Amino acid sequence: MKTKKYIPYLLVSPYILYFLLFVAYPVVFSVILTFNKWNIISPMKFIGLTNYRHLFKDVFFFKSITNTLIFLVIHIPLQIIVALFLAEILNQKIKFRGFFRAAFFLPVIVSGVVVTILWQQLYGFETGLLNRVLIFLGLGRIGWLVDPSWAMPSIAIMATWKNVGLYIILFLVGLQTVPKHYYEAADLEGANHWQKFKNITLPMINPTIFMVVVLSTIGGFSLFIEPYIMTGGGPLNSTLSAVLYIYKQGFFYYHMGYSATLGLFFALLILSVVAIQKKFIEKEK
Repeated sequence: MKTKKYIPYLLVSPYILYFLLFVAYPVVFSVILTFNKWNIISPMKFIGLTNYRHLFKDVFFFKSITNTLIFLVIHIPLQIIVALFLAEILNQKIKFRGFFRAAFFLPVIVSGVVVTILWQQLYGFETGLLNRVLIFLGLGRIGWLVDPSWAMPSIAIMATWKNVGLYIILFLVGLQTVPKHYYEAADLEGANHWQKFKNITLPMINPTIFMVVVLSTIGGFSLFIEPYIMTGGGPLNSTLSAVLYIYKQGFFYYHMGYSATLGLFFALLILSVVAIQKKFIEKEK
């Protein structure tokens, strides 16, 4: 009987070990690292709050945060509108509905590197398909990735295409949980499709919308692969995302302590933004 009381602890021990090794230890080590100077090769050198003082004077870091926020401002509304619009269509009884659902979800499971390289070719200034179409229509070329004013919106459009399938699925789940008798009652009152969507659908799927906003925000803040491959943070640092800048500080310049400081500050920023979203977006039924 005494041995049985240890069985639950044995069952959860793999997860506890995983948590300690791959979650708790890296977090604690990162916090300790913020107070040190370390380039991986040399021993750590304690420097106190120097990294934090440097952070608040780092123009490039705040530029990278601004770029990331610009990306979010474009990406999140675009992704929600497109995903909800397509989910509303795919929730109807249309031909080949299963095929279209699978087709829209396909980019989600494709490697981000592959998708990024594909869109890099589409955005090519001289030979890219998009500019070829513009020339065919009698319009001028657009510097999708070489013009600072177009580079980040171009990345946001590509990221939306890559991820929208996931949010279509989430919205479909939310739409299918709305009781049908609400729509039947609205039909009896003579409500049109927009009135039903505004007064029934949106309030009922509000938790799903909140979840999509939070997931999109976290995913947008982690923007890395796209600017790293497509632009390297250029032109003129217009696509330098916060994660890319933190990566460069750590693995290009080997400023591991400063990189950890940037990462900790950025994590707290993400938590703050999500908390604000929770306050202003999520509503009680």
